[in-house]
Amino acid sequence: MTDVAALKRRMGRVGVWNSTLGGESASFEREAAAEVERLGYGTLWVGESPQGKEALVHSALLLGATQRMMVATGIASIWARDAIAASNGANALAEAFDGRFVLGLGVSHAPAVSARGHDYRRPVSAMSTYLDAMDGAKYGGPLPEPAPRLLAALRTKMLELSAQRAQGAHPYFVPVEHTARARAVLGPDPILAPEQTVVVDTDPERARRTARRFMSLYLALPNYVNNLRDLGWSDEDFAGGGSDALVDAIVAWGEPEKIIERVRAHLDAGADHVCIQPLADTPRDALEHLRVLAASDVVSS
Repeated sequence: MTDVAALKRRMGRVGVWNSTLGGESASFEREAAAEVERLGYGTLWVGESPQGKEALVHSALLLGATQRMMVATGIASIWARDAIAASNGANALAEAFDGRFVLGLGVSHAPAVSARGHDYRRPVSAMSTYLDAMDGAKYGGPLPEPAPRLLAALRTKMLELSAQRAQGAHPYFVPVEHTARARAVLGPDPILAPEQTVVVDTDPERARRTARRFMSLYLALPNYVNNLRDLGWSDEDFAGGGSDALVDAIVAWGEPEKIIERVRAHLDAGADHVCIQPLADTPRDALEHLRVLAASDVVSS
């Protein structure tokens, strides 16, 4: 049985979500993970795509390069491995690395699912069936405590499943208003760990241009657009890479103090942990932005 309060403390209030590490060498990843830990961030999140490193192997690489920091998948696709493999792999990591691994699971999106040879259908039902199989798996290795799991969740039914069948939810590409809504659905106890994209740049035109390049992929995916519609955003906001208002709601940009304000806004709205994703030209530039933010006390938010 996972002690959720203790898990919240171990994850910390602020973590890092990185989409570029997987494209780098293992040696660079080890260096970067150790630096993120040294800066004081509580959890390092990594994604998974059909073209990228397998999520559990990737997590093992990062866990092996760190001593205290948690590592979480954001997310491991349920279409990439069967439920028994996911359960056994996550539990092996939990035992090997002193409970520092969090299994973030998600249903992904139709294009990525199709690339793996599956049909994307009935996502909540697919996730529920997958969790049933995980819960029924028999693990033969030593296991002080099973790996905790969070679900990638945006709308009500998946958020409810996150509260009922996991330790909480990991929303992605969401404004602060979603965090308040998600907390209301989850209730007070489950973990709520939203991702927050950031651009450390005070020039409005340049910062929004950087943000729109990032947002263009997600505004082409129905899951994210439909979630934003539920929050009151319209077709006008989605056009042209996103209205200024939508860009500013999804991506926090400006001086470090403005980014810290956004992190605190999520925490005030009910988040337990906020994982920041810095947009930068190179992975080394992203690390530098994390250093700047850490020096500005974003970690202590």
